[in-house]
Amino acid sequence: MKLFEDLPPMDHLRSEDMSLVQIIIPVESAHRAVSYLGELGLLQLKDLNEEKSPFQRTFVNQVKRCGEMSRKLRFFGDQISKAGITASPCPASQQVIDLEELEVRLSEHEAELLEMNANNEKLQQTYNELLEFKLVLLKAGGFLVAAQNHAVPAETELVESKYSKKDDESLFLLEQSVQPESSSKAGLRFISGIICKSKELTFERMLFRATRGNMFFNQAPAGEQVMDPVSGEMVEKTVFVVFFSGEQAKNKILKICQAFGASCYPVPEENSKQMQLTREVSLRLSELEATLDAGNRHRNKALASIASQQWNWTIMVKKEKGVYDTLNMLNFDVTKKCLVGEGWCPTFAKPQIKEVLEHATIHSNSQVGIIFHDMDSFESPPTYFRTNRFTHAFQEIVDAYGVARYKEANPAVYSVITFPFLFAVMFGDWGHGLCLLLGSLILILREKKLGSQKLGSFMEMAFGGRYVVLLMALFSIYCGLIYNEFFSVPFHIFGKSAYKCLESSCSDAHTAGLIKYRDPYPFGVDPRWRGSRSELPFLNSIKMKMSILLGVSQMNLGIILSYFDAKFHGSFLDIRYQFMPQMIFLNSLFGYLALLIVIKWCTGSQADLYHVMIYMFLDPTGDLGENQLFWGQKELQILLLLMAIIAVPWMLFPKPFILRKLHTERFQGRTYGILGTSEMDLDQDPDSARRQHHEDFNFSEVFVHQMIHSIEFVLGAVSNTASYLRLWALSLAHSELSTVFYEKLLLLAWGYDSVIVRIAGLAVFAFATAFILLMMETLSAFLHALRLHWVEFMGKFYHGDGYKFKPFSFKLLADEED
Repeated sequence: MKLFEDLPPMDHLRSEDMSLVQIIIPVESAHRAVSYLGELGLLQLKDLNEEKSPFQRTFVNQVKRCGEMSRKLRFFGDQISKAGITASPCPASQQVIDLEELEVRLSEHEAELLEMNANNEKLQQTYNELLEFKLVLLKAGGFLVAAQNHAVPAETELVESKYSKKDDESLFLLEQSVQPESSSKAGLRFISGIICKSKELTFERMLFRATRGNMFFNQAPAGEQVMDPVSGEMVEKTVFVVFFSGEQAKNKILKICQAFGASCYPVPEENSKQMQLTREVSLRLSELEATLDAGNRHRNKALASIASQQWNWTIMVKKEKGVYDTLNMLNFDVTKKCLVGEGWCPTFAKPQIKEVLEHATIHSNSQVGIIFHDMDSFESPPTYFRTNRFTHAFQEIVDAYGVARYKEANPAVYSVITFPFLFAVMFGDWGHGLCLLLGSLILILREKKLGSQKLGSFMEMAFGGRYVVLLMALFSIYCGLIYNEFFSVPFHIFGKSAYKCLESSCSDAHTAGLIKYRDPYPFGVDPRWRGSRSELPFLNSIKMKMSILLGVSQMNLGIILSYFDAKFHGSFLDIRYQFMPQMIFLNSLFGYLALLIVIKWCTGSQADLYHVMIYMFLDPTGDLGENQLFWGQKELQILLLLMAIIAVPWMLFPKPFILRKLHTERFQGRTYGILGTSEMDLDQDPDSARRQHHEDFNFSEVFVHQMIHSIEFVLGAVSNTASYLRLWALSLAHSELSTVFYEKLLLLAWGYDSVIVRIAGLAVFAFATAFILLMMETLSAFLHALRLHWVEFMGKFYHGDGYKFKPFSFKLLADEED
């Protein structure tokens, strides 16, 4: 314990010192003061008006105005995106305008755009109608000319026939259509129009049923796409002509046309009139096209002007809305002349905040200064870690589990090394590591360009963790060199192998044994193990034992950090009755197992460690026989087993009873203490953070909580140690997958003389490596390393029930807009 006490404090591993401050701002300088605080971004104000609804707050009208301006800016953004206009903002060239002028300008732009949109819609509707009319004239006129030409040869057959009125009504429509008489005289009429091609068959069937077959339907494709008035999309349409007789049939047909959204247009029967009308419609169409083009150019010019300033306007409106939202969190004092606010700030930022508030007083020409002073607090402050672009991603990984308590040890400091290293243990292949290194370097070298662009979800995640990927790649190269795997192929990088064939004539380790004839391979796994008969047992054994050593080391680190946390907060109960029994229990069992592994490696013993650990519990006094690794091993095992058994009640019982005793001694005169309450305590502001909350001590709840914690640790010591075996399992899986792809794809294809087969095999190998080993395996190893840190490591000391420091900052508003 003396060793731990002599260590330097871990101040750099803990969150920043926070102070609860109060500011009293005169009304005339409130807006400017809050704006300057937003530019600084180091003060988190508390909401002192939680009991009020948003509509009952002081600056609700200003917030509504900002909301209305935001709506107009979103409307502009939609119009700009629909028009396909892109314009980058130019902050340096923008004029400085106030909120009132911006509000007027936005209203003018909106009114102008709405008017232009309404005029454009009317012109477009007229243009579409004229275009449809032209198509109907061209196609329907052809039907009418064909019908007239068809009627000429039939005239000689029908001219001598005399029909009574009764007989005329009984004629079929087709026979009436070929009579030489005019349509008005014969009672035959027609309706022409245009309809969507998708509705054509249903439309014809409905007409046939409604008229009971007493109609003649002609149709032809329009020949070009026409804009649909409802959806605004270009669709295929069909021109139709319906011949019928009678006023009743006409009414039915018109209603059906209306129901199907068909547009009906009048077409003259005479060919000359049709041609004249077509020329007039074409002339009007050309005039409308010129008008529409001019209107679109004017509209696009206006939208381009708005687009060049939209980003700046949006940021300005967001800032103003943020300022008024923050002002709504402050309280008016009794004189209604000052605003009072409370909030948290880092202790190092207090001089900067004071300076900013002094500038706000001067620039607002206020006769009264802003008061800024510290307050006492009994609530837990927010947690604030200062990070840079390198450490930010690691801090986000930890915060995804839970935000640290105030002044709690920060696991992100250790995760910078341990997280990528454990990933690399599972992903160890220096060929794959080089691919990850290349990808991370591309992201890092282009971070300025990529940081200013909108990226997809996957690319945004990769870019945010580019430095995490960089360290994962470097550690993967390191572990790959230890495993001696380059896309599963070993190389003699650090010298010659220490093994050779048992017989001088052999050339394959699969058919003959190997003997050691020189010093061990200098670094990593000897390449001659590759392909040998004992490759898999050897690698399995070494990786499994290595996983246990890494797991026990990291779990011990977590428990040691719990000691530093307890010491920092002055909780000596946690040191004596939590840290010490946990260290004893974990190391009496699994620390001892790690020691046996190291001794076995150093001595070359053939002892069965499974047998040693099992019979340490089943028969602690039994003879170890050939499994004995050192003198006094049996006595040491009995001692360690007794210590582990004693550690469990040591962890469970003392702490709850000591807490109950301390609580009883502290509050035994509490009922009489109420009579001595001072007037100052009674006059405390109910909204102030000075209030103390005395919680009742519940012994049963504390005891149950301690029991759950003790049982969880005892069982977790076993399960967590076994959980680290995933390092061995995933490393083995990655190595075997690489071997399968190399031997069954690349080498198999290379065995053929065909160039096409070789290229195909190389392509399939590259695809499998990229998508399975470099993407899926990377994600799998990342998630397993994440679990080992969240559960096995951080679970030993990290509470993660704090809340993050969220200051009022204009920079955060700009980042959200990006």
